[in-house]
Amino acid sequence: MIILLLGVYLTANYFANRLKPIIKAELKDLVLNATDSLYSVEFSDLSLNLLTKGASLTDVKFIPDTNVFKRLIALKRAPNNVYYIRLKTLSIKNFHPKNLFKFKKLNVELLLFDNPDVVMVNTQFDFNENKPSYLQKSPYDYISKYLQELRVNEISFRNVKFKYINNNGKVPEIDSVDKLNVNLKGWLIDKESDKDPTRLYALQNVMINLNDYSYATPDSLYHVNWEHFNFSSASGKLNITNFKVTPRLSEMNFAKTAGYSKERYQISMRKIDLEGINFPLYIKKRELYATQMNVMDGALDVFNNNELPARKKIRNGKYPHQLLQQLKGAITVKLLSLANVDISYAEYDRDSKEKGTITFKRTSGTITNITNVEKIKAKGPYLFAKLTTYIMGEGKLDVNFRFDLDAKDGAFSYSGALGNMDGRVLNEVTMPLGMVQVKRGMAKKLSFDIKANDQKAKGSLQFAYNDLSVALLKRDKEEDKLVRQVWMSLLANAMVINSDNPGKDGVFINAPINYQRTETASFFSFIWRTLFVGIKYSVGVTPKKEEEIYRKIQKFEQIKIDRDKRRSLKEKRRRSNDGR
Repeated sequence: MIILLLGVYLTANYFANRLKPIIKAELKDLVLNATDSLYSVEFSDLSLNLLTKGASLTDVKFIPDTNVFKRLIALKRAPNNVYYIRLKTLSIKNFHPKNLFKFKKLNVELLLFDNPDVVMVNTQFDFNENKPSYLQKSPYDYISKYLQELRVNEISFRNVKFKYINNNGKVPEIDSVDKLNVNLKGWLIDKESDKDPTRLYALQNVMINLNDYSYATPDSLYHVNWEHFNFSSASGKLNITNFKVTPRLSEMNFAKTAGYSKERYQISMRKIDLEGINFPLYIKKRELYATQMNVMDGALDVFNNNELPARKKIRNGKYPHQLLQQLKGAITVKLLSLANVDISYAEYDRDSKEKGTITFKRTSGTITNITNVEKIKAKGPYLFAKLTTYIMGEGKLDVNFRFDLDAKDGAFSYSGALGNMDGRVLNEVTMPLGMVQVKRGMAKKLSFDIKANDQKAKGSLQFAYNDLSVALLKRDKEEDKLVRQVWMSLLANAMVINSDNPGKDGVFINAPINYQRTETASFFSFIWRTLFVGIKYSVGVTPKKEEEIYRKIQKFEQIKIDRDKRRSLKEKRRRSNDGR
């Protein structure tokens, strides 16, 4: 029995060795013909085992011919993407020699590229603009001389080093990634496969997996990473879990590297899903199109250190919809759904020496028509956001934004309404940033309607509340903390602050808003300070009263200085009399 098995094995190897030169030559010829002579394949050895129905190539290179590529460009037949592939071993698992030699059908279960190095060069050609995703000229015409059918159930690229070169600008842009896994399913070339519009380059499905990914931004200020990344072209779905953008420096040290006040972002999202992705469009034009995006269970934290000098550079053109238009790549997401996202904006104040934070907890809602594609904007040039959140985790706030995607001045509008809330929960932001403590007060309803651009905001705010009492604060340098200004607080509550709106006379104070944006201010800061102007006006701190308060503060300060001088002179006279 052993002798018989050994004989079968040696016989199979004998025929395999006799076949190797023929297969080598035909394989190289097949690659040339199937790619319109654009690619050639080189390898140092071919291993063939007819018993195990396996084969392998070693030291493999798929190399594009630059002269052929230029000829295809002139003929307007060149593809947008050109690939350079190198790998140590290419394995073919479970192919069927009988079908190959008897029926001229090459059927393979698995084609494995292990640890390949892939370079993809993208150049957008106008002549490919309106071509369908399926192949224009049948690849069957190239293989029919050798095969009636070429079918590979799975082509697997494992642990890929991938480099993408965008060759469409003045200077090539390069991105790279390691540990990438790509599975290509259901590759079929026969008489009918090119007529199947569901196939992309003769494939039924493209599956991409990239786990435990980490990337340092070019400015070295952030790390971007995620735990899992999975994509399927057949379903048009992309799933990302545990996505994070993490600053490399602490809050107080972040802006110090720049030497000026600079916002620091920290992002954490448990789950991000995209649906309805047009993968052929992305492959052809690097344009991302998705019907829906879902972001769940996350946090966005923004921090600014105002102890540092403000950036002198004008920051116009930095609103969300303006940044969208400035993206180099085309992008469209028809609907973005947010669920349970916490948002916070914090500042460190140079006067109070403390950090103030306003938080928007459990934010949910939808954002529609996210796009920078002109033909889509022409159908509707507005981006809409409809959100529900809880200020400081307490007061329910419904807010609607409308961003004009075509406006040169960054025009947008926003309106909303806030329900019942204990005013004391705002002390976390009013004490450090406004030097005001809310001792008591109940917000009944706050509503606003504002139109703005990158220069100013105009509109109105209505704030109904009752039993408001505040304390004015100052920094005590000796005790290194905020302390109450007792007399100034009494004056403010008695002469300035309206304890109720509407007041006892039933008159309701509507707050007009006409706020000029500081050109170095961010979008978040602009929104917050615009609303704060209306709130101050509603409680009685009008521009006229602010001037009056300032004069009274100056008067009190002068009284204090005069009193201290008198005490000092009196003490000097006492010491002089004691010395006699």
